[in-house]
Amino acid sequence: MTGAELPEPVRRAVDAVNAGDTDTFLAQFTADGWIDDNGRRFTGHDAMRGWSDRELIGAHTRFDVTGSEPAGDDAALDIEVTSDGFNGYSRFTFAVDGDALRSMAITA
Repeated sequence: MTGAELPEPVRRAVDAVNAGDTDTFLAQFTADGWIDDNGRRFTGHDAMRGWSDRELIGAHTRFDVTGSEPAGDDAALDIEVTSDGFNGYSRFTFAVDGDALRSMAITA
């Protein structure tokens, strides 16, 4: 699965992170969507925005997708992360719900 083959909401979320666009990033998630950052869960757009402002887009994060694989309608991505905080490899699993994301889980 290459970037061109990623489910659209996953591709849009990755592009939004790289563009530093919090509103577009959050718009990819369902209203009750959630992010799990290595066991810390943030549910709903307000909680996800707070997390992103501190640890993702607010930390000037950039994603370099180094691998991906389908997981049914979902997608798992290997990403090299660079930011003002965490730098290094992480595995991101996105659960897709139609044209939106139900969740994004970060491990490793």
